[in-house]
Amino acid sequence: MRWSNGEINKLAFEDRAAHDWYRFVLSFPPHLVRDYLRRFAISSGHRVLDPFCGTGTTIVECKKQGIPSVGIEANPMAHFASQVKVEWDVNTSELIADATRVAEITQRQLEESGVDDETLPLFKTHWRRPQQLRTLPEESFKLLLTDSISPLPLHKTLALIECLQHHSDPKYRRHHLLALAKAIVFSISNLHFGPEVGIGPAKPDVAVIPAWMTCAREMADDLRELAPQRPTPAIVHRADARRLREMLEPNSIDAVITSPPYPNEKDYTRTTRLESVLLGFIRDKADLRALKHGLMRSNTRNVYKDDDDDQWVNEHAEIQRIAEAIEARRIELGKTSGFERLYARVTKLYFGGMARHLAELRTALRPGAHLAYVVGDQASYLRVMIRTGQLIADIAQSLGYEIAGIDLFRTRLATATKEQLREEVVVLRWPGC
Repeated sequence: MRWSNGEINKLAFEDRAAHDWYRFVLSFPPHLVRDYLRRFAISSGHRVLDPFCGTGTTIVECKKQGIPSVGIEANPMAHFASQVKVEWDVNTSELIADATRVAEITQRQLEESGVDDETLPLFKTHWRRPQQLRTLPEESFKLLLTDSISPLPLHKTLALIECLQHHSDPKYRRHHLLALAKAIVFSISNLHFGPEVGIGPAKPDVAVIPAWMTCAREMADDLRELAPQRPTPAIVHRADARRLREMLEPNSIDAVITSPPYPNEKDYTRTTRLESVLLGFIRDKADLRALKHGLMRSNTRNVYKDDDDDQWVNEHAEIQRIAEAIEARRIELGKTSGFERLYARVTKLYFGGMARHLAELRTALRPGAHLAYVVGDQASYLRVMIRTGQLIADIAQSLGYEIAGIDLFRTRLATATKEQLREEVVVLRWPGC
């Protein structure tokens, strides 16, 4: 199964209009979920798992089709987003009325402090800068990417968050906060998204309340279309995908459709760092460290001395060869930084973590369960090629899974090597004991 880039772009555009409240990249598009639900013949009598749930692509698509689902996600911001995205029993008129009321209260409070949030500075006639802008506690502020949000938009955003906490209806507060998270990322902040999250041109002032209200109305429009559908269970657990037995009942899962992290130097916590801090999911370095500890070891920023997932792949010759090649290349190039010294180790930890995950998953699968893992080749560790899909398939087979195939999803150009890297769907079957 393969799609052209034109087909991918067309389907991605169509998917954006459907329940896309909070998604950063289209690496795991909804149409892919739909394709594998059809291929696996999954219906309302089955249950689907996404053990790397992210912001809920799989569980949203399952709910739209009346298929019970469960998600596992360790990142608190992504977990929150995926939870709210499957809460459809909402009176949209009341939702917008409540948002409008909070907006008016926030605007009034900002005006009392000398800030007009309705227009840009060029058109403000009675604007004056407050003597003291709101900001975050120092420990929280240090967690942000430098210049990720300008002082005045931060001041207004914090004022809005405070009003939401004190004046919004608790029935709608979670939806309001999710709408604000999207507005922060795409309209209010200085963030820029390419292959990595970065900082774009500074926005010294933006209209925060209108940006939030726009996202709230988009959310309400989606909910109006989705709410009439029959109730369908969709549960999201905040947990480590390598520790599944506490969350999943034995023999309860018919299919898995997911996209785990890839082994590279992408720190996935950076993607959601700004809104995680502003909404209070991460408050200090201890919170951030605890978050990283519960994630798959896919990059050197979350490797710890006591990690031992690599033991799961001690006997896998190809993974050991790749790790040795990375270390040999590091020595050859004279790379001596602490992170570079970890490249070989994190490669083994990543595949060991995937082995641990697949081993834990077995008890939850029903005999004949189908699995689809969207993964990609990597060459970011000193240009040593890592064929992720084939290695995960090998690991799965050693744990008793059957390999149904490896489908090419698309190719992408590697920044460092200029090679075409494969993004693939590893398709497995659990035969049962």
